[in-house]
Amino acid sequence: MTSSTLPPLDLNNVQGDILAGLPKKTQTYFFFLIDKSRIQEFRTQLANLIPLITTTAQVFGHQEAISKNKTDAAKHGVPPSLLKISGVNIVFSQKGLTKMGINDNIGDAAFSKGMLEDAPTLGDPGTATSDSPDWVPAFKQGVDGMILVSGESHSTVAEKLAEIERIFFVGAPFATIHEALRIVGDVRPGKEKGHEQFVSLLSPQESQPLTSDHSFGFLDGISQPAIKGVNLTTNPGQESVNPGVTILGREGDLNINANPNVPIHRPSWALDGSFLAFRYLFQLVPEFDTFLKRNPVPGLAPDHGSELLGARMVGRWMSGAPIDLAPTQDNPALGADPSRNNNFRYDFPDDAQTQDRCPFAAHTRKTNPRADFEALTPESKPVPGPLSTSNRRIIRRGIQFGPEVSPEEARSGKTIHGRGLLFAAYQSNIENGFQFLQQSWANNPAFIFGKPVSPGFDPIIGQNAAGARSMVGTNPTSQSTSLPLPTWVVPKGGEYFFSPSIPALKTTFALA
Repeated sequence: MTSSTLPPLDLNNVQGDILAGLPKKTQTYFFFLIDKSRIQEFRTQLANLIPLITTTAQVFGHQEAISKNKTDAAKHGVPPSLLKISGVNIVFSQKGLTKMGINDNIGDAAFSKGMLEDAPTLGDPGTATSDSPDWVPAFKQGVDGMILVSGESHSTVAEKLAEIERIFFVGAPFATIHEALRIVGDVRPGKEKGHEQFVSLLSPQESQPLTSDHSFGFLDGISQPAIKGVNLTTNPGQESVNPGVTILGREGDLNINANPNVPIHRPSWALDGSFLAFRYLFQLVPEFDTFLKRNPVPGLAPDHGSELLGARMVGRWMSGAPIDLAPTQDNPALGADPSRNNNFRYDFPDDAQTQDRCPFAAHTRKTNPRADFEALTPESKPVPGPLSTSNRRIIRRGIQFGPEVSPEEARSGKTIHGRGLLFAAYQSNIENGFQFLQQSWANNPAFIFGKPVSPGFDPIIGQNAAGARSMVGTNPTSQSTSLPLPTWVVPKGGEYFFSPSIPALKTTFALA
């Protein structure tokens, strides 16, 4: 199909987490294996799940209801109550598709081989001398699929998940799917909502709980792109991308790592589906906090110097204010203002070749270089021709897991309880999106290209299976000084999944 022959995009056909994000206070990821002796039964029962799946159109309706609920409560001067809202989506790995006998090549090599084989490329621990990463057993053995259930409370999610388990007789001798792993994520409580336990940055949609990429206390998700034709309004500085950057078969669905002028061959049933990159990321929050305290930016009061170090490593202050606009002091009003907190481009006169405002290796700059690409000379470009960040964008829908840091952990500076981020990112091409951002940008000490110094690793998510990591630019008065970095984000598994459209689930995946 060409874009001119496609039917218009129908948001009733797209699973809701992709383009809108399931509203959530809590979320359960139910990873499953299809029983090898009951594959046909599973596909028949799948038809009974489809009416429970939440579409993008339904999510937008939920968001309107949440917004109205907040407005009505404000009129009466009372806090808004939580609406009982649940959401359900389902995704499948290549292993799961193969088991079901769906053997069409969807056109993504990373998805086809799976994340376990990709672990050395991603730099996961354990792969420096072996192809076997230090993952939890369920992901090393492989899963066939995952059912995502979200809600405003644990009881609502448990109720919906129990309904789903009854469809597939989970736990019974004749079950068609078996639980491989169940992970629960929760939005952080109170004033920490939207903040990672470390340092986080999140989503601009008021009705969508903010989610972060690294639970270290910084607000995250502010730089989420808008989808043309779907998000009808954008904030200043927010990048708009073609729908084909996120969903298959639409305008912009191109493999820019191969030939960007040739559309990717997709089976017709893959239209309006999306690839999900899921990562089970543990975060060493007390150790991160200890590092900031021991390495404050020189010349400042210790607390301010530690706070500035964290901001320069992330690219934003804990409030979400970008250091490109607030280079020396946090500005909470700026961080909370969606009309300003994303309206910058690393293109101040002193930005392109110096790190006065923002280090080249800062997490937000590494993963979204903005005008840095425009500043590249022909000699410093990694490939000829124009460069753009728009075709590298991913839609992040993750959530934090684990308890808040305990007093004992804070005193000792050592992690006792597991916590971190359930990273979830959608894209139409994993090689263009998550894989490229992790391998070629975050893990590449030479990126961003064309700078007077080698920037170093993304200090937050950059991985080096061999161990050693460092970055420059943390000290604005000594910008070429390299700072050795411990590892605070530890991948413990994950998988690449395909999220089919509702029509595909009905006609290709489910059996009558």
